Amino acid sequence: MTQFPQEFLDEVHEAWTAPFSGWDFSWLEGKYEEAVIPWDYMAMAREKMKGVQSVLDMDTGGGERFSTLAPFPPYTCATETYEPNIPIARARLEPLGVQVFAPVDDAHQPFADDSFDLVLNRHGSYDVNELRRILKPGGRLLTQQVGGQNEMGLNELLQDEVFFEYAYWTLDYAVNQLKQAGFKIVQARDSLAEARFYTIGAVVYYLRIVAWQVEGFDPSHFMQRLYLMQQIIERDGWLQTNEHRFLIEAQK
Repeated sequence: MTQFPQEFLDEVHEAWTAPFSGWDFSWLEGKYEEAVIPWDYMAMAREKMKGVQSVLDMDTGGGERFSTLAPFPPYTCATETYEPNIPIARARLEPLGVQVFAPVDDAHQPFADDSFDLVLNRHGSYDVNELRRILKPGGRLLTQQVGGQNEMGLNELLQDEVFFEYAYWTLDYAVNQLKQAGFKIVQARDSLAEARFYTIGAVVYYLRIVAWQVEGFDPSHFMQRLYLMQQIIERDGWLQTNEHRFLIEAQK
């Protein structure tokens, strides 16, 4: 049986038990370096909000990012389906005039037909037909998605047979889906850029929160491979992976 250094075990334990709420990844500051992608989603969202009367932010998490876009149009809503995030989002967003809803699922949004001039969706799921229903004629969707090749370097190091449930989720797939629902594609952009993990704790924390990346991840079942990743970090100074992002602006 392999004996792992206590410092390594302590770091894994700390990351596996560190507090997490909303969709706040601040624990990773200094431990993980995000990829540089060739667009600024938040700046684009702020620009698209100018002059509109109604906006929806889908899968807002705890409202951490959306709240920075205030002041908001007269009718502004947000949705969140992850139950622990809902009170956090309401506490953050409702004082800013945002109504926060908790839909049953993507296909049943609690809004009337033709409700919104703009729907924002950063890293959230959606149903294309429901998007079309709740957008006003001429209304727009702006979405940044996490693509199916995201952080696959982690899967390659941890899995005997590399498997990721959402590998199909690409720019082409999403564009075709929107076109088939009757949307006009205004712009579509793709990015696969280098990201870096500087500590093994960052790897464990990421896989704990993004639980769908490596299905069934529990560090106690992956200690040997995590230690090999730790050795890569010690040798190179970081563990290199890639973040896959794509951006679509579509019009009803």
